[in-house]
Amino acid sequence: MAQMKAIAVQTYGPIENLVPVTLPKPPSPQGHDLLIRVKASSVNPVDTKVRAGIYDDYPDYYERAPSLPQVLGFDGAGTVEAIGPSVPSGLFTPGDSVFYLGSPTRPGANAQFQLVDARSVAAKPQRLDFVEAAALPLTWLTAWEALVERMAIPEGERAGIVIVNGAGGVGSVALQIARRVLRLPVVVATAGRPETESFAREMGATHIVNHREDVGAQVKALELEVPIKYVFITHTPTSGYLKPAAEMCAPFGKVCSIVQDQELGKMYGTEFMAKSLTFVWALVGTKPYYGVDLDSHGNLLRDLAKWIDEGKVQCHLKQRLPLTNDGLRKAHQIIEGGRAIGKVGLGVEVDDLKEEDAFA
Repeated sequence: MAQMKAIAVQTYGPIENLVPVTLPKPPSPQGHDLLIRVKASSVNPVDTKVRAGIYDDYPDYYERAPSLPQVLGFDGAGTVEAIGPSVPSGLFTPGDSVFYLGSPTRPGANAQFQLVDARSVAAKPQRLDFVEAAALPLTWLTAWEALVERMAIPEGERAGIVIVNGAGGVGSVALQIARRVLRLPVVVATAGRPETESFAREMGATHIVNHREDVGAQVKALELEVPIKYVFITHTPTSGYLKPAAEMCAPFGKVCSIVQDQELGKMYGTEFMAKSLTFVWALVGTKPYYGVDLDSHGNLLRDLAKWIDEGKVQCHLKQRLPLTNDGLRKAHQIIEGGRAIGKVGLGVEVDDLKEEDAFA
């Protein structure tokens, strides 16, 4: 049986549990699958939580997760090696450069080869390299589903949004969607350092407030000309932002979070009921996890590639690392440190790495 190199977590726990492994190469793709030769991946907070054994967005995740050693990496980019029989004719051909979002219940992108559902794959933006492309899928799809699908923000609405952690991976994408795609007149980001404030403004923020201080009072002091109808929480703890979110939101506004929290009982005593506010979750893995609306991810990635190539939106990659065990461990350290700006990506040709030496 053919073999491949990969980086996997042998036992759930600390970063040191990420190790190089040799695994069977995936078989020929069946159904809607593509076999992809991985050129790049990126790291998100979900990767660090899964590795640590504490991921809890799905109550039965570890019952459905791939068996150990588990290859992580929910974002990827690479070239198509082979095509399953159910993939529509002409949609992909061998050698195509693509980017994609993997599934929570399948092996990830930190391996030489990966089977991916073609419905979550799109042609790579022409103006981006593989590492830049691999930085995009999870954060873009998350932010899009939150703003457009879950909160249903109409394009051009005379309203404002507050995005918590505007310089983070998802937050910096949400800023671009809110300002450049939905064309909201007011896009407020929270940031706590000069460098994160600068990056948030570059991504589209019209106003900045400091999340280390009273966010609600700062937004009120802005004396905005349009009401804040939306709040997007992309940083823990969700419960800590419920009261200020209720204070900031206009009646019938909407609050969306992507951060799991056991303390949501703290909604009691706020203005959530008084203002008839809506609270919704956004979890990008819901569709592949439950097998619903599977075409939507690939469709949005095709739109995203078009917007990138047109210059309408931009990549939020801020740091590159080699796709090696040391590089992946460093990426996990950066994410767990809580001070990352934008995205951290890894590639098989970063820092003069040769592709044959990657995943080791």
